[in-house]
Amino acid sequence: MTQRTVLVVLFDEVQSLDVTGPLEVFAGAEHHTPGTYRIRTASLDGAPVRTSSGLTVVPDLALSDAPVPHTLLVPGGQGTRRPDPRLTAWLRANGPRAERLVSVCTGAILLAEAGLLDGHRVTTHWAYSDTLARDHPAVDVEPDPIYIRDGKVATSAGVTSGIDLALALVEEDLDRDVALTIARHLVVFLRRPGNQAQFSAQLAVQTARREPLREVQRWISEHPGADLTVESLAARARLSPRHFARAFQAETGTTPGRYVDRVRLEHARRLLEDTTDGVEEISRASGYGTPEAMRRAFVRTLGASPAEYRRRFHPVPAH
Repeated sequence: MTQRTVLVVLFDEVQSLDVTGPLEVFAGAEHHTPGTYRIRTASLDGAPVRTSSGLTVVPDLALSDAPVPHTLLVPGGQGTRRPDPRLTAWLRANGPRAERLVSVCTGAILLAEAGLLDGHRVTTHWAYSDTLARDHPAVDVEPDPIYIRDGKVATSAGVTSGIDLALALVEEDLDRDVALTIARHLVVFLRRPGNQAQFSAQLAVQTARREPLREVQRWISEHPGADLTVESLAARARLSPRHFARAFQAETGTTPGRYVDRVRLEHARRLLEDTTDGVEEISRASGYGTPEAMRRAFVRTLGASPAEYRRRFHPVPAH
């Protein structure tokens, strides 16, 4: 088995979770299968760095002494806003030598500054997607996915998505069983698909202040196939339909109908990604009633039919 060197770049005001999350995954793989990964951390001059939360991290060595890595991992953090020109120069000179370029959160900004993302599809933290796209027009920035793999470049969104990406890379390098073992140990999902939106339907809107409306939100999420008309939901909240619709929009920022649409689409997407259920079965379970109704919703919102979506995003089982 080929041992892969994972080199993590450190700098002042780095986000500590961007560093430790992926490192725990790769270290878990090495513990499970010794000889799999050789993990090294390095700063510009080899000196300790202070993270954005005030934690001091001592690197293994200086970047100038680092071996050519298989996987070069660049975390994000406040330190990416005004990067040291020497760091950008090192990435520009050494990044192309790595077999795999990985960024977590705003680490993509550093890779872009070094010219390593031109022509690639990438993602980053949603709050910095517009900035990355504006400052680097040669980079194809997609703000929604939690991670994207495009050739030798793999980029992820904010903090915990670095764990998702690292698990996907371990699954690719080794197999699904190893990744599953690590995920169980870390008490995280084995794999949130990279195309999964950074915001779920529930996170994309506000949570209602009043308990009856919060209960309705929970009910919708847990029963997407149920009768979710305004009249039915109003009865559950013990309000008149008119009062319920006004109160729901005032407290969540969206109408009951739009919220139901988001939940049903998200539910159907997850079933297409994670199961082998047929489109007709999924359409019923998600509240669409018919495959045609679900197809129209997918094309309108995602620009792809359910069948196309499954072909693109359904994980291929490891052999």
